[in-house]
Order: sequence, then C-alpha cells, then structure tokens
Amino acid sequence: MQFSKQLTLSFLTVIIFLFGCGRDMPTDLKSESELKVKIGHAAPLTGTQANLGQDNEGGAILAIEEANASGIVIGGKKIQFQLLSEDDQADPRIGTIVAHRLVDAEISGMIGHLNSGTTIPASRIYHDAGIPQISPSATSPKYTQQGFKSAFRIMANDEQQGKVLGKFATQQLAAKSVAIIDDRTAYGQGIADEFEKSVSVSGGNIVAREFTTDKSTDFLAILTAIKGRKPDLLFFGGMVSQGGPMMKQIKSLGIDAKFLSGDGIYNPEFIKLAGDAAEGAYASLPGLPLDRMPNGISFRNEYRAKYRREIQLYAPFCYDAVNIMIEAMKRADSVKPEKYLPELAKTNYNGVTSRIVFDGKGDLEGGAITLYKVKNGQWEVVEIFLESQPPKAVTTSFIDKRG
Repeated sequence: MQFSKQLTLSFLTVIIFLFGCGRDMPTDLKSESELKVKIGHAAPLTGTQANLGQDNEGGAILAIEEANASGIVIGGKKIQFQLLSEDDQADPRIGTIVAHRLVDAEISGMIGHLNSGTTIPASRIYHDAGIPQISPSATSPKYTQQGFKSAFRIMANDEQQGKVLGKFATQQLAAKSVAIIDDRTAYGQGIADEFEKSVSVSGGNIVAREFTTDKSTDFLAILTAIKGRKPDLLFFGGMVSQGGPMMKQIKSLGIDAKFLSGDGIYNPEFIKLAGDAAEGAYASLPGLPLDRMPNGISFRNEYRAKYRREIQLYAPFCYDAVNIMIEAMKRADSVKPEKYLPELAKTNYNGVTSRIVFDGKGDLEGGAITLYKVKNGQWEVVEIFLESQPPKAVTTSFIDKRG
C-alpha cells in the first residue's frame, strides 16, 4: 500500500515537471502564451445570394489561414485567429439577430455584412459594443453617414457609383429618356436614387420610375408599363436574382432599350440566369477589374487552387478587409477593439484590390469604378473611371473571364 502511494506521488511529480517545462501541454494550459482571437463575418450563405455570400466567406477564410500560418505575435502572445461566420440570409431582421449573436460571442472585429440592407442596422449594434466593422461590399452611403467611428468600407460607395452610371448612360450611351426600376432595398433604392440624380444633372429625362421586391421574379406588369414609355435605357437597382429573370422578360416583351445596372448583377450568375438575353447588358463594379488589381492575378490563382471555383465578386475585397483589421491589431500591439480602432482609422495599406486609405467617415479615399458589358457570353471591360479623374480616364479592352 505504501509502495502504491509512493508510486502515485512520483508519477504526479513527473507530470507536474513536464507541464512546468511546457512539454506537450494541453491547449487550454497554454493560454498564457497563445491567444485565440475571434473575427466575425456575416453574409447570405443560403438562398438566392448564397453564391455571393460564400464568395465573401472564402476570401475571409483565405486571409485567416494565411495569418495563422505566419505566426503573428501581438502583445507578447502568439495569435490564433478564428473566423465566426454567420448566415444573415440578406435579411435585415436576421442580420441584427446575427450581429447580437456575434457580439455575445466576444468577437474582436467584424467583417461584413455583404448587403447594405443588413450592414446598416447591424452597424449600430457593433458600434454600441465598441467593435470595429469593415464591410467589403455594402455600398450605400448611409452606412458611413451615421457618424459611427467603428464603421469602414473598402470600395467606392453608391454616391460615387450612381454619379458615374448616370454620366455613362447619358454621355457614352447617349440615352435621352430613361426608365428606372429598383427593388426597394437599401442598396437597390439607394443606387437608383443616386443614378436618377446624375441623369437629371446630365440632361437626361426620367420617363418612368417603378419598383419591385428582392424576392420577385415576375416583372411583366411593370415592364409592360415601361414599354409604353419607349425609353432609350432601362436602369435596374437590385441584385442578380432579380436582374437575370428581368433581363429575360425585357427581351421577351421586345423592349428596345439598353439595360444598365450596378454591381448587384455583375457576376457569372447573371449570365446564367438571363441566358442569351444577357448579351449587351451593362453593369458597374466599384474597384478595378481583377486582372488590373495590384495583386489580383495571384489572388485568383490562390482562390482557384483552394476552392476549385471562380471568384464571384467580392472575395478579394473581403480578403483585404480581414488583413487590414489584422494589420491594425499588429500596429497597436493589441487585439482589444478600443486599442486597435485608432490604428484602423489610420490605415494605409497596399492590398489585393488597391491602395486602401480611409477618409474621416470611414469611406475609401479615391477608388475606381469599372463599367462592363456582356459580350459573347462574358463580362467585358468597357471603361474604368477613377474618382480623381474625369470619365474616360482609363480604357481597356481585355476580357475579365467570368462568364
């Protein structure tokens, strides 16, 4: 019996010694030298916009994995980043539920949401919790007009995009009469409003303004009404899940008008949904074409290798957003939101998409907007507009193969 007690004590002594030396120590006992840091992400991961949400998530995952592989040390501790990704279903109500869930999970920063309609209401929740938020894709000006010092975006907003689209419609496409349809979402209505302002300033005439929803797929009634107005151009403010079927119905009704939209329809899904009717459609996208981004080609190769699929739209912007947040933490030598937020505001980062600097509202300074046209079943670059230069500042004819 005595021998058994001595053996047990000896065994415990060895275990304590090994733990004290840090050998094969369980993860939960390494907390003093290693720190897990949660970064939130939200986008529609199911439903009609799932291809875009999963694209964003893919970009964020790539950035997280690369950061973890690089052995980042902040505040004297090795950092292990963890992405907490939530499905907001592109629904503002669910978006706020998701935001509360992520705040309760004690995230150190937030990447998202994808849509303006979910980003704007969720931004107040992150702001009230003191959590920095970078949206890689929400373009409504209202997001950064709320005065939240925690809110940032890394692409041009719809005020900039709408201005370019209006000038493009009236000048390059020579449209004198214009009809507008929007889906009543924060994004769709917002970009349509900015487009309408720009058309009016540029001397165009708005002959019809109709609206639908972001769930509809039957547009025959409003398109029939528009057909009677004989517009030179029809503008749609909304997403691809409506834009594709709408384009088909425009052709089936024999409406002889050019079709123009924003970044909501610029992805391969539009061509898939619209079929042959997609030919000749125009769309814009904040940012440079992937092949013209500073590190776009290498990012595309990485993305293809990991996911065996093509980039849909915003993945490189999401990748940059994660890296910008991590870089701010490194400069502050802290993962605490209140410590690294001032560094985030001072960002000057050469990313995949562009050089990223924020203005006083959290918007991207400068920035480009690219116009595309569907030609032979592919999105082809028509023009690149730089904010600091007039239209036709940069032109190109290469094809961005996202058909």
